[in-house]
Amino acid sequence: MKSVRVYHYDAFSHEPNKGNPAGVVFNWGDLTDDEMQEIALKVGFNETAFPVKSDVADLRIRFFTPGHEVNLCGHATIATIYALKSKGFLGEKNELTIETKAGILPIKIHSTADHKIYITMKQASPKFEEFHGSKKELALSIGLAEDDIEPNLPILYGSTGTWTLLIPIKKLDAFKRMKPNNKVFPTILKEMPKASVHPFCMETYDPHAHMHARHFSSLFSGTTEDAVTGTASGVMGAYYATYINSHFEKSLHHRDHLNRGRGFPWNKPFFTIWKQ
Repeated sequence: MKSVRVYHYDAFSHEPNKGNPAGVVFNWGDLTDDEMQEIALKVGFNETAFPVKSDVADLRIRFFTPGHEVNLCGHATIATIYALKSKGFLGEKNELTIETKAGILPIKIHSTADHKIYITMKQASPKFEEFHGSKKELALSIGLAEDDIEPNLPILYGSTGTWTLLIPIKKLDAFKRMKPNNKVFPTILKEMPKASVHPFCMETYDPHAHMHARHFSSLFSGTTEDAVTGTASGVMGAYYATYINSHFEKSLHHRDHLNRGRGFPWNKPFFTIWKQ
């Protein structure tokens, strides 16, 4: 019997159960694809990450939802790098590259005097594709009416590593009424049936924030909703810079990152899975 230890990290928060949970497994390539998929299914988080060796970068990270492997996951990347750094696997190294199915991406780590770790990741270049489906059916699939959708902004598929459908919503109060029916997403998202759904609006609860959003999982992921998502937030930021406010003092192409996060570790394994 071989023990597989799964660590639970809550990314983007200092408080347990307040961020987005990710599983991290340190087996460095000893697991098969089927075994990684089985572990992710049993863990049940939106993503479980598996750091493995790479021939072209400092390391490779593979990401599995309970239903399938994905190209890139922001919060699981932050969780994995935090785990590697805090457990001493990276030594004094504060800049590294990771190989993902979305490309080779740079990571920067900054440790403060009070022992906090800040991690900056660069996501893949943003891509956008038009949505040609029914706005009425799309709105109904998340529990809203077509009139809740903002007509002056485009509904677009977007990706900085993982495809999601960006839906502009008029008012903040609509988010409390949202009830996703993930089962019907593939029939509505005809261009990209495996995409997730990311409604957002320009009204926010936090006066310092520019956008508010929720994130509903693809039917094929085996989950329903993310508490917060790195890749969808990244491409939402690119959407903002492209379609809402493109006036910046410096070009976004010269910025180091689209996504910043912090991880809060549970230093004990979430649970142990046994396999032959």
